Amino acid sequence: MAQFAIPEKEVRKMQMKGLEMALFFDKFCEKHNLTYFMCGGCCIGSIRNQGFIPWDDDVDVFMPRGDYEKLKTLWVDTPEYSIQCPSRELCTENQFLTICANHTTFIKTYQKDLDINHGLVLDVIPLDGCPTGLRRKMQKIWALLYSLFVVGKAPENHGKAICILGKVMLTIVKPKSWRYGVWRFCEKKMSQYPIEECQYITELCTGPGYMKNEYPKEIFEKAIRVPFEGHMMPIPVGYDQYLKMAFGDYMQLPPEEKRICHHEYEFMDMDNSYRKYRGIYYAVGKKE
Repeated sequence: MAQFAIPEKEVRKMQMKGLEMALFFDKFCEKHNLTYFMCGGCCIGSIRNQGFIPWDDDVDVFMPRGDYEKLKTLWVDTPEYSIQCPSRELCTENQFLTICANHTTFIKTYQKDLDINHGLVLDVIPLDGCPTGLRRKMQKIWALLYSLFVVGKAPENHGKAICILGKVMLTIVKPKSWRYGVWRFCEKKMSQYPIEECQYITELCTGPGYMKNEYPKEIFEKAIRVPFEGHMMPIPVGYDQYLKMAFGDYMQLPPEEKRICHHEYEFMDMDNSYRKYRGIYYAVGKKE
């Protein structure tokens, strides 16, 4: 059964594991000259708390599409951390790649049936160039199709008609190899606009709500380092405009009832590898 109220002590333990991962990722990106920005809750936390928001449960970063693709080829797994990308062979039900902490366990409810790396993750979300006019409308259509086929499930929270249409399309394109071909084609079409040639930047892999945001390119012109849990971590130079566009009055605390970890999860253990729980809390009934 999914849980929501993670004990405060466990949340802090998760955050410290996430910080270790973020510092490793930061050194890797610096070594390979890759640009990234802490985003979402981590960006808000860096400004409001100089660290994690007390109830935040993960690390999210933005990475320009060019560097995002380089990351896939440059990354080499270590005993501690592995990269996990959607592929022909692997469905993660995510639209973006993640860096996983191999010696931890955080099994999210929507992934419990999948035989994947269930370690605590750092989400790496690509930023894409955002065209205008008809090309922008088509970009959003390609992005929605990409989301449908890479996740492999019809969206259930965007209206009954959309859900039914999604199920029909997934029924028509059923073989995994076909779906892979479709989502790879859609990914290429939606990301075909270089940031350097566009006035705006958008995020296409975080759902329709954020997909509508068209950020002035100057927001992400460069990263600046700010205090985060005693370290200096990168956020967009235009962080204030980004956060206001994405979250509104980000300095205002949410109602107390909403100050909870936002991921539904089945089981967590920050001291042991997810592999220990295969067939118990995830991939139940799957053969070796």
